[in-house]
Amino acid sequence: MTLQFKTNIKCNGCINTVTPFLNSIQGIERWEVNLNDPDRILTVIANEASSPEIMEAIEKAGYKIEPV
Repeated sequence: MTLQFKTNIKCNGCINTVTPFLNSIQGIERWEVNLNDPDRILTVIANEASSPEIMEAIEKAGYKIEPV
């Protein structure tokens, strides 16, 4: 399943900050943030991870996130 979220992740430093949070979630196959999109869309390919888990991880990392 593909999940997408609007975030305020805006640079590679931000991506480095959220990486350990997202990588700690079971069931995420891969993820990426489109830094060229003005909405900074986070796309997560997951087989078991839920939207609330992903949103909580991003918020714990200090960033804003909302479902698209």
